[in-house]
Amino acid sequence: MSFTAASDTGFLSRVKRTTQSINATRRPWSDFLDLSAFNLPLSLSDATTRITQNLTHFRSNYAVITLLALFLSLIYHPVSIIVFLLTLVAWFFLYFARDDPLTVLGFQVDDRVVIGALFAVTVTGLVLTHVWVNVLVSVVVGAVLVILHAWFRSTDDLVMEDQESPFGVLLDDLGGDSARGSYTGLQT
Repeated sequence: MSFTAASDTGFLSRVKRTTQSINATRRPWSDFLDLSAFNLPLSLSDATTRITQNLTHFRSNYAVITLLALFLSLIYHPVSIIVFLLTLVAWFFLYFARDDPLTVLGFQVDDRVVIGALFAVTVTGLVLTHVWVNVLVSVVVGAVLVILHAWFRSTDDLVMEDQESPFGVLLDDLGGDSARGSYTGLQT
């Protein structure tokens, strides 16, 4: 494998775009932690709607919280932190930061195989460093924190675009070419 200045620049620009994309989806922490937006849901339906919308709206913030809980669980295991960082780098470069399919020895590798291999390496690293229980507990703690926040955080003040909504585009603006026709109001 040979590296040229052009391929390095292309790779660095892909990494930069990926980082900017991840950073763009993170919501301001002031919105995330706005205490005036916390209250009890009115019903189970309201709670599930809140959870769905908040998981979509604050997904990057929730990922940061879960990764922070994971990192804190490994703080007294320096070898595990190194393994965790190496697997994180492997996930980033082999899955998240590439636009083109992965090619090994001239063969194109399916994304499912890449995910399976990275998952196997991650689990093996956790088992071999004897911290899988710490990781399991920290992920459960992170998930509980995420669900509690999503449950109690009101969604009234959130501005969500159709592409971001967990329900997708609710109304079709294509001029009525859909199979069901267009909405024109009540017919009299």
